[in-house]
Amino acid sequence: MILHSVVQFIFLLAGVISLLASLFDWEWFFTADNASFLVKRLGRNGARLAYGTMGLTFIAAAIYFHCSINSL
Repeated sequence: MILHSVVQFIFLLAGVISLLASLFDWEWFFTADNASFLVKRLGRNGARLAYGTMGLTFIAAAIYFHCSINSL
């Protein structure tokens, strides 16, 4: 059960960081090597939209996993 909680927390943390980075346009986030791929392909605003969408998806997944595991 602890492993499920850790995975849920990782999804939630990744989602929150991704969403906040897209909302506040964090320079350090979008100039990192991992994010530069999307920035080059989609432009800065497109990458912000993509990371915001990913963040919301990760947060929703964490909530879904939390609800589905706790209902067992």
